[in-house]
Parts: sequence; C-alpha cells; structure tokens
Amino acid sequence: MSGESAHDGGGLDDDQNDESVVRRDRFSGGPARSFLSSLEADRRIFEADLEVDRAHVVMLAERGIVADDVAGDILTALDTIEVSGHENLPDGEDVHEAIETAVIDRIGEDGGKMHTARSRNDEVATCIRYRLREDVLEAIETTLAVRESLVDVAETHQETVMPGYTHLQPAQPTTVAHWALSYEGAVRRDTERLLEAYDRINRSPLGGAAFAGTTFDIDRERTAELLGFEDVIENSMDAASSRDFLLETVQALSTHATTLSGLAEDVIVFANRGFVDLSDDYASTSSIMPQKKNPDTLELVRAVAGDAAGAVQGLTTTLKGLPRAYNRDLQRATSHAWETADAVTEASEVAAGAVATAEWNDEALAAEAGEGFSTATGVADLLAANGLPFRTAHEMVAHAAESGGTYEAIEAAADDVLEEPLESYVDPAAVEDALDPVESVASRDSTGGPAPDAVADQLESARDALAAEEAALEETKAALEEAYETLRTEVNEYV
Repeated sequence: MSGESAHDGGGLDDDQNDESVVRRDRFSGGPARSFLSSLEADRRIFEADLEVDRAHVVMLAERGIVADDVAGDILTALDTIEVSGHENLPDGEDVHEAIETAVIDRIGEDGGKMHTARSRNDEVATCIRYRLREDVLEAIETTLAVRESLVDVAETHQETVMPGYTHLQPAQPTTVAHWALSYEGAVRRDTERLLEAYDRINRSPLGGAAFAGTTFDIDRERTAELLGFEDVIENSMDAASSRDFLLETVQALSTHATTLSGLAEDVIVFANRGFVDLSDDYASTSSIMPQKKNPDTLELVRAVAGDAAGAVQGLTTTLKGLPRAYNRDLQRATSHAWETADAVTEASEVAAGAVATAEWNDEALAAEAGEGFSTATGVADLLAANGLPFRTAHEMVAHAAESGGTYEAIEAAADDVLEEPLESYVDPAAVEDALDPVESVASRDSTGGPAPDAVADQLESARDALAAEEAALEETKAALEEAYETLRTEVNEYV
C-alpha cells in the first residue's frame, strides 16, 4: 500500500494514456507504474477502505464541509463499488485511488470531494489498523483455543505420571497435567501480548492528512467513533507515518509461534517415544513405508516460527532509519503483518486441534517416569530434610546413581560417602517412597509444582484467566459490531 504521491494500488500499463485521478497526465505512464502498484496486494483492505471512506464522508457532511446530497451520492456509489467487488475496480496505483476513480466515474467530479481533508497517508494507515484489528482478534481467539485444549488435557491427566526432561535427558518425574499447564502459562502470556498490541492498534490516525494536519474543521474523534477506534493518534505526523503497531503485532505473533514450536517439538518427541498418539487428522503416512505415522502438521507448526522470526527481521529492517514523515518504503511493510498473522493463526488452530485429539499412553508414560534414576533429586531432598547438607546429599546420591540408583545402591553410597548406615539419617521406608515416581510427584506440592493438589490450583487459575479473556474478547467484538451498525445508521441518513 502506498501513500502521499500514490494511491496504494494498481498502476497503469505502459501504453495507457488515461489520466490517473491522483497522478494526472504527467505521472500516469511509464515503466515504473506497475512497480509502484499495490492494487492487488490491497485486496485485503478493500472493505476496510470502503468503511474508512464512509466514516470520513459522513463526518465531512456533519461538519458542513460537503453538502448532504453530494455525500449521499458518494455513499451510494461506495455501496455499488462494494457489491461489484475488488476485482472490478478500475486501474489505479492502489485501492484508494481505484475506489475514488470508481466513485468519480459514477457520479462525476463531485466524487473527488470524498478526499477532502485527508491524504492517502492517513487513509492507508487507518485502513491497515482497521483490518489488522480483525486479524489480531482472530489470532487471540486461536490462542484461547490452544489454552482450552491444554487445560482439558491437564484436567484429564492430573495424576498421569510421565518422565520430565532437561537437556532431553531424564530429569525428574512429573505429570501430563503439569507439562500441559506449563504451555498454557506460556500461551496465556502470548494472549496478553496480543491483547496489548490490539489496544495500540485500535487508535485512529484518520485526519492526520499527509502529516501536517488540515485547514478544514474536521472532527477526528467522530471518525474514530464511527470506525470503532478507542482513541486517535494525536500528533498528525505520528499518525500518518508510524508503523510501530505493525512491528509490535508481528513480534507478538512471532513470540506465540515460538511457543507453538516448542509445544510441537515436545509432542513430536513424545510421539516418537510412544507416549502419545496423534489423531490421524493431524498426521500422515509415508508414500513408500506403510507402517509410518508422521506428525507432519506439527512439523509445519514448528517451521512457522522461522517464518515469523524472518518477518520480524524483514519488517524491522524496512522500518529502520526511515525519516519522518511518509516514505514509500512503507508500502513493503504491511505484507509482513498479513503473512505472519495468517500463518501463525493457522498454526495455532492446528496445534489446538492436535493437542485436543491426541491420546496419551498412560502405561508407557508410567513405565518411563523413573527412567535414568529420575527420582534422585527427591532422595537428595529427603536426606537434606533430615539434616544432611544438600551438597553432601547430592554427592552421595550421585555416587548411588553410578550403581543404578536402587535402594541398595543408596545404602552402599551412604556407607562409602558418609561412613555411616543410611538408617542413621533417614527412615528406609521414606527412601523407598522417594524412589517411587508417583510418590515423588505427590511430594512436590509447592506452588506451581506437579503434585495433584498444586496442579488443581493451577487449573483454577488457568480456567479463571481463560474465562476473563474470552469475555474481554467478546466485549471487544461487540464494541466493533456496535460501531459498524452505528456507521450503517449514519450512512442511511444520506443515501
């Protein structure tokens, strides 16, 4: 999408002599026209531009800047253009110019009055924000779906013991619920970041004009209200030229994609070890090896994080060092946001579905929960709780691990390291319990731990947060719908 000296859309063919509504004869031809064009890329903001046009024209009429009958003609033409669709727009450097040209074609020169008191600079910035709100709300909705899936898994598997890993090595036993809620917490923060980004997107730049405001007596707050924006970007130069909201959004989406990539990697590894079985809807088979069941969808979820990170870098590089106010470089900026929003939202939907439909192998998980003497830390903690310095307990249990980590190995390590019987420090029955993965998990009941009681508290917190953010999302959607209906009502006063 372009701005200022172009209309953010399609260019004219080299051999065309038609005057551009913006460029006029002097700048309407030449081989650079197609290079400048963003008309096809602007398809995504076609409806947004029509809404922005309507709100602006209604405001101009209310302020007496454009006569009511002219406003009615323009608004009627915009309705006709919407029905015809983007594909039937006339040639133009961008969608904004093409729509204005179409209005003029229908009602004559008075159609050009729709562009009074604005520039394509503030117009395109408003259109981007208007459409991006929709994309971010959809992305937020998918984060809630991922969290719902994870919470459901956690509720079902509060006592399903599984091996826990650090460095992909057996570390300590935990539960499927504890694992699932670890990702729920991360995705919850992803939701929060997107909600915060939405708040900064939802501010109107309309009325900032090219960058230096306008001499007309406009009402920026009115157009913001009609378009459902919570506020205006006060400084007109900032309003027309800033794209930090794009960067923040792509960064938030990239962070969420990174969370999803980790989730996908875990499930891929767990599937490899027989801990979880993906639904056939989220897997595929080999073209040559019929026994294979491949976690293809999650591998693609994992890859999306790389695309999103690349978009952050590309957008950052485009924006880096741009002077105020408008620069045509910005035409290349917006695609990073659209592509990232689409890819990450789809990946989030797939991840939610894969987690929701996967089946956990309780027996295989339980069998591996004690793998690699994973209860060693619990034994060391037990010894420390009974008076032995933790570092000494750590050394003794490490010595026992070299001999297999059995009760007998711990007894022998006590004789070697402590030069005293194990029983002189701790009840043998307590050691046996500490060696049991189920008892080990149950003992870790600190806040946020894997013990069922601790997990129950985490589940309550997760459910409360999920309900609050679902309600906030519905409230936000309702506010946008109310603004949409208000604008419809105002438009109908003139057509």
